[in-house]
Amino acid sequence: MDSRERILARIRRARGESAPPATAAAYATDVPRDYLTVHGTRTPAERVDLLAENLADYRAVVHRTDEDGIAPLLMRLLAARGSGEVLVPPALPPHWLSAAGPTRIHDLPRWTTHRLDRVGSVVTGCALAVAETGTLVLDGSPDQGRRRISLIPDHHICVVRVPDQVVDSVPQALARLDPARPLTWISGPSATSDIELDRVEGVHGPRTLEVVLLATD
Repeated sequence: MDSRERILARIRRARGESAPPATAAAYATDVPRDYLTVHGTRTPAERVDLLAENLADYRAVVHRTDEDGIAPLLMRLLAARGSGEVLVPPALPPHWLSAAGPTRIHDLPRWTTHRLDRVGSVVTGCALAVAETGTLVLDGSPDQGRRRISLIPDHHICVVRVPDQVVDSVPQALARLDPARPLTWISGPSATSDIELDRVEGVHGPRTLEVVLLATD
């Protein structure tokens, strides 16, 4: 079956029309899924190092800390940004942010996008991170909040619990994620390029992405 026949068969299927016998037989055969799900063997520490390398390659700023150091680190990052307010999801661990820091703003239904755009920074957790691609995945869980809070503020600090939340590859990530949840895949700050390849950051999301690798073991 060539590409044309495949396309026509999909159109017939969408229209509820019966396919020719040859086409039906071809679609009854499973597509081979024998591709590699991971490229190489890594220890948990090597996996985290690869994630950090690829995040930096995407122009994210990477920090490492532990539970004792996360509050002072976040205070320092928010102060350096000059953020008077920080947007937080409903179940962000309270000890991550010091009471002496910026005013915490929660994502309430009544807040407009214009109001959220005036918030200097947002701090979220994540669902997991992919080492081979330097990708963060948010799924709308309570420590991450609704999708809009990671897209509107210009400065996003994302905390990744390592090594538990780090997987090697996208296929491994898909096996752990719930496809029914609102998944947001983030590879570096929001950026685009025009026809002359001039890079512009902050077009569809945060201009600055900082990632905190939080050691939990």
